[in-house]
Amino acid sequence: MANVPANLKYSNDHEWCRVEGDVAVIGITDYAQSQLGDIVFVDVPTVGENIEANEVFGSIEAVKTVSDAFSPVSGEVIEFNEAVEADSSLVNKDPYGEGWLVKIKMSNPAEVEGLLDAAAYEALIG
Repeated sequence: MANVPANLKYSNDHEWCRVEGDVAVIGITDYAQSQLGDIVFVDVPTVGENIEANEVFGSIEAVKTVSDAFSPVSGEVIEFNEAVEADSSLVNKDPYGEGWLVKIKMSNPAEVEGLLDAAAYEALIG
C-alpha cells in the first residue's frame, strides 16, 4: 500500500502539494514513484517561468519510461530541488521529504482547494 500523508493535497496526475504560505512545494507521490520504478533523471527546465495548473513543469526519467510532471497549481516556478538533480533516487527513497521537485509561488492559492485530500487520493489509486 502506498504512503499517502494526510497533511498534503494531491492531483489526479499523482503529484502532491504542500502549502507553505504562498508557496507550494510539489513532488510526485509514493504511488507514482513506485509505478515508475528506479528514477534516473529529473529535468525541470521551467525555473523562473510562470505555468498554469495542469501544465507540464518537467519530466521524470526512469529506467524504462519517461513521465511528464504536471503542476497542480498556477504560479512561478521559483526553485528546483538541486539535491534531486544530484541524486534522482531521492524521489524513490523519500518522495514526500528530500525528494520534492519544485517550489511554486502560487498566483491563485485557492486552486489548492480543488485538489484531492488523502482519502480521495487513496480511493483514486485503489
